[in-house]
Amino acid sequence: MRFNIFFLLFFCLFTNSAISQLIDCSSTFKSKSNAYFCFHYDNDYFTKTDEYYSQGIALELVHPAVRKLPVTKLLVKSKSSEYKYGILINHFVYTPTSISSDEILYGDRPFSANVTISSFVNSKDTLHHRLISSSITIGIIGQAAGGKEIQQTIHRWLNNRQPHGWQNQIQNDMILTYQVNYEKRLVNLPKKFLLNIASDIKLGTHTDNLKAGFNFMAGKFNDPYQPAYITHNNRKKIKCYLYGQVQPGITFYDATLKGGLFNISSPYTIPVSEIKHFTIQADYGIVLSFRKIYLEYRQSILTKEFSYGHYHRWGGISIGVDL
Repeated sequence: MRFNIFFLLFFCLFTNSAISQLIDCSSTFKSKSNAYFCFHYDNDYFTKTDEYYSQGIALELVHPAVRKLPVTKLLVKSKSSEYKYGILINHFVYTPTSISSDEILYGDRPFSANVTISSFVNSKDTLHHRLISSSITIGIIGQAAGGKEIQQTIHRWLNNRQPHGWQNQIQNDMILTYQVNYEKRLVNLPKKFLLNIASDIKLGTHTDNLKAGFNFMAGKFNDPYQPAYITHNNRKKIKCYLYGQVQPGITFYDATLKGGLFNISSPYTIPVSEIKHFTIQADYGIVLSFRKIYLEYRQSILTKEFSYGHYHRWGGISIGVDL
């Protein structure tokens, strides 16, 4: 616990705050080419736990052809910008502190899983050094997301104990979310250090929240605000950099704690009076890229989401290739 508090204070002093989500593909420190495929994987196994945000899997495709999808007409885009269109498929699993009981663990996190698909666009304004990202997400939370089956399969592969309690999970409901991110450069030491101001708003049936703050990159990297042709010409050089962020945020609604907006039949949810609407998440990671390959390792820590909860840590990896 002392380490967790120190970690949060350190990042708050160094970067103030920043914006992201569980698997974040929009920020400048995730900058890649205009056409690529990337696999993202989060798991608290990296931090030797098995609780709360237990696992996240994402498949990300960015390609100019995605622009032809009708839904992209609904996305927010800035003028005088370079555009990057993509599709993101997510699967997230949440569990309480114990997966050994068939009984409801009152005062603990509910079992929950969701699967979604998002269409997004990143608008890079190279003149004013700012990035606007927007996305529309549809999906489902509940049994139909297959959280129980996926966790059982992974535990079988790892020869771990089989999870109990999934019959008490959040029930099926619809996910429809609209999100807008904004970043603008504050400090730039060319190819060595970058500091951004950032903000984020998310509205929908799954999550309603608001965040604002800063993020940074440090090391050897291409300026994410450069025109695409310059970045493309430099991709043969090895890039290696660290990034960090802290995101204080206010959450007005979270279906993984409260259940779906329309289906109120879930066996167990967290009462509104017990939910911590203000949280802080700190993230740090290292990125290595060379030619067409992108590799990333990251870790995160999140403050309590409800009264009887505690800090939670997890890690993740990303592997990408230019198309």
